[in-house]
Amino acid sequence: MKTKTILELLTLSSSIYYLAKDTQFLNKINEFSEKGKETLNKTMSESQLDENGNELEFVDKIILKTHELKEELNEKIEELVVKFYKKINVAHLDEIKALNEKLKKLDATVALLEAKLNKMEA
Repeated sequence: MKTKTILELLTLSSSIYYLAKDTQFLNKINEFSEKGKETLNKTMSESQLDENGNELEFVDKIILKTHELKEELNEKIEELVVKFYKKINVAHLDEIKALNEKLKKLDATVALLEAKLNKMEA
């Protein structure tokens, strides 16, 4: 159980590190903070219509923009997590292959030792 917990914590910390390391994501956040008030005023001054053709209120515009940013963030996180787990999976497959090769060599060694033991007994 402890190994599983440690592995989960290691995976989580690696994922967080990988996300923090992504410069495109950090540059995008920096770009939003620089534009900040100017972009918000421009966005809020634009006329946006709902499904009935009525103009959206200020709060509704904020909610709409927040939802769009949330979707964009979720897509980016999903993309990074998929890349990260593909890298981890490849690492595990390489380790498994190496262990299988080592096991085959050990089996051959055991068979050789058994043959020598049988020859000595005879």
